[in-house]
Amino acid sequence: MTGRLARWWHGRTLHARLSLLVTGAVAAAVLVVSAGAFLAVREIQKSKVSAELMADARTIAADPLQWLATQNSRTVDKSGDAYPGSDSGAYPGEIGPCWQILDRTGVVVGGSATPLPVTEAAAGIATSGDEQVQETVTIGPGDYLMLTVPIEGGGAVQVGVDPDPDERVLALFALLLAFGCAAGVAGAALLGRTVSRAGLAPVDRLTEAVEDVAVTMDLTRPVEVSGNDEIARLGRSVNAMLSAIDASRTAQRALVEDAGHELRTPLTSIRTNVELLLKVERQPELAHRLPPGERAALLADLDAQVGELATLTAELVELSRSESSREAVEEADLADIVTAAISRVRIRAPGLTFDTSLTPVTVYGRPGELERMIVNILDNAAKWSPPGATVTTRLTPAPPGRCHLTVTDTGPGIAAEDLPHVFDRFYRAPAARSMPGSGLGLAIVAQTATSHGGTVTATPSTPSGTTITVTLPAHP
Repeated sequence: MTGRLARWWHGRTLHARLSLLVTGAVAAAVLVVSAGAFLAVREIQKSKVSAELMADARTIAADPLQWLATQNSRTVDKSGDAYPGSDSGAYPGEIGPCWQILDRTGVVVGGSATPLPVTEAAAGIATSGDEQVQETVTIGPGDYLMLTVPIEGGGAVQVGVDPDPDERVLALFALLLAFGCAAGVAGAALLGRTVSRAGLAPVDRLTEAVEDVAVTMDLTRPVEVSGNDEIARLGRSVNAMLSAIDASRTAQRALVEDAGHELRTPLTSIRTNVELLLKVERQPELAHRLPPGERAALLADLDAQVGELATLTAELVELSRSESSREAVEEADLADIVTAAISRVRIRAPGLTFDTSLTPVTVYGRPGELERMIVNILDNAAKWSPPGATVTTRLTPAPPGRCHLTVTDTGPGIAAEDLPHVFDRFYRAPAARSMPGSGLGLAIVAQTATSHGGTVTATPSTPSGTTITVTLPAHP
């Protein structure tokens, strides 16, 4: 049953749920207040009747003879019969309480026109002077509230009152409360619907705007936002998300276009060389046109082109790597990572000297990505350094809470007009276009440094060469 109710509830619209919540809250408040008012009035009425009975009984008990001598009283002889001239019947139309007096033996000696029954408790009060008692007795077709109090010196006074008039007033009051509750619940339903429409109007406008963006795919048109409430905050968040998605889509489009352009060159070269080899293979009479030396050079060029294509593909995968597929973040000694990267590059560049000075520094990041970043920097330095040159690597703390990694080569350096673009994807300076490379190595360096909360810069070194500086957050 609970699951069915939950499914029903979640199947309602937000407008309907808000309306039901407002209606339920107001209806509950109205019902609680009405029930409290009814109970309070009933208790007040009961207390009022009890107080009136007590006041009348004490008044009669203070001077019973005077009350017996009144004109409207009913006198009774010792046998219990009414004296001649008195009315011993009940008066259903009598207004006010009815009363009668008992002597010390529990016998009725007089009272009002409506006689009251002498119960066992009332007789006990008259004969023994017990405490007062209030009872409900039946007189004729209805029930009466009867209070019996002792008289000083013996006897008792009985006072009764018909509660029907008060109960009719109470019933009328309950009926009015019921109508009031019904009107309150109906008003709450109308109010809930109005509140839900007014309160959710900004949400409806925001939903329509987002749905329009989903249909048109126009991420450049922001959602209209006004005010400083939660809905306005949501709208600004949606606009920020749209801007981020648009920037990501633009970057992806640029990456695909640039990648297509860069892949076209090695693929064209590979295709040309392969077609030439296939032509010679299919027409042996043309083999003299491709001497063994040229054939070997052609195969070596193919091997280089395939290697360049594999490197480019790997770098593209690295640039497009999603957050979910990345390795876990952990504490690592950056000096150990730099040492491992230098060992890898030293194998690929045996003719270079690596001057290294590393201070142990703990960083919080992804060791594999950091190592690839440093390898790219060292590969770039090795590519531009002449044979027998020295590549200098330094790792030093930089308070507060930072560290600097610098790699300096002794190559020709980077032209001043190229420095602002060396970390852009696929950017290659004019002097580098004749050398192997994809233009993605330093872009990966910049992306990795940024994802680890750091920065990277390239500056000329003296007397020649370039210094790449990576600044990362360091941990104690």
